[in-house]
Amino acid sequence: MTHGVQGDQDAAGRRVVAFATAVGNFTEWFDFAIYGFLAATLGRLFFPGASPAASLLASLAVFGVAFFMRPLGGFVLGAVGDRLGRRALLTISIGLMGAATTLIGVLPTYASAGLLAPVLLVLLRCIQGFSAGAEWTGSAAFLVEHTPADRRGRFASVVSATAALATCAGGLLVLALEQALTPDQMAAWGWRIPFLVAVPLTALGTWVRLRIDETPVFQRLVEAGARVEAPLRRSGRDVRAIALTFAFSSVQGLGFYYLATYVITHLTATVKLGRPQALLLVAIGLVCYAILTPLAGALSDRIGRRRVNLIGGFGLAIVAMPAFALMGTGTAAGVIGGMVLFAVFQSMVSVTTVCMLVELFPAETRSTSSSIGFNLGLALIGGPGPLVAAAIAAGTGSSTLPALYMVIVAAVCTLALAKWLPEVRGRTLDAEAAKEVPVVDGAA
Repeated sequence: MTHGVQGDQDAAGRRVVAFATAVGNFTEWFDFAIYGFLAATLGRLFFPGASPAASLLASLAVFGVAFFMRPLGGFVLGAVGDRLGRRALLTISIGLMGAATTLIGVLPTYASAGLLAPVLLVLLRCIQGFSAGAEWTGSAAFLVEHTPADRRGRFASVVSATAALATCAGGLLVLALEQALTPDQMAAWGWRIPFLVAVPLTALGTWVRLRIDETPVFQRLVEAGARVEAPLRRSGRDVRAIALTFAFSSVQGLGFYYLATYVITHLTATVKLGRPQALLLVAIGLVCYAILTPLAGALSDRIGRRRVNLIGGFGLAIVAMPAFALMGTGTAAGVIGGMVLFAVFQSMVSVTTVCMLVELFPAETRSTSSSIGFNLGLALIGGPGPLVAAAIAAGTGSSTLPALYMVIVAAVCTLALAKWLPEVRGRTLDAEAAKEVPVVDGAA
């Protein structure tokens, strides 16, 4: 009877942790993603005087600039996670993101402030990037370190799903505003509303995170006196795991930003769909992706991270162009079908990425080292994806060729992972447990 009561308490505690992770992660990615949905409007307001295409590319370039701040955020805040705890990292991260997003909502535009306006916009996007540099890896460690080994994949899907749902919510809010307001009202003040929603979301996310205990893994690390004073320097021992993380995070990040950010631009600028229809179809596609993530997580719990990640990566290399060809038809069935085809394999890559960010690294340097590999992948490969895809579309006029970048990255990185990625499902997460990346069956 006592065992049953304890089990119920543990399960309830895990649900609370999952909820806290979901709320905070939703807030972070809602704040980060709404810029992408407003890229065309922001291009006109902050980069006027050029053609609509040039303004859009300038706005997307600012979206990409944030990714170059992510490694710095990962270095700094990742070290906070290893020295002060996973909860401290996540609390700082959500505060920075909320503050930067709120300030974007009150920025003067080019018409009233001249060149100062785009300079401030770039600065605030950099702060958002700095904050985001620790959110995904911090949420991964916080959630997975609370979770039993045989259910990590299912719980890890919370990180992937809430990022997609946050992006979906941002898109639907922008759609509602564009339907309720005139174009002049949207340009004058309506675009500010999604950014100002950050105020209550940040307050809620911070409150929830402060009420949750530190992870058992980090608590045991403290009790054992095993924390390191300079986790960034110590992360040099994790070079091989960092390189593997760079590879699978490049595929994951690029796929996610294709799905969550570029597709809306693709449908409006290249396929020539009306913006309301495009936003609604993207929102439906993202909900389908969120539904797929727990299935992918359960599959990885059953057959392993390595197999599921490789299936996802090779799948993206194969289906990316057919998926964009379907979206290029401009029909509702084609767009949703293309997004779901893409999302089936993206969900596999995404959920296994969350797990492997934790399972590949020792507890002492987990936050720092995983942040380095993950954010370098997003800064160098994933983050520029929407800009690269938009440039390909603008240069070729093709609705299919923008997927070529995804195909190349997925194929090259997954081939490398097929050779060197070990199986890490079920690995213990406590201190000293994962110093060496083992070679296991299926990995050369």
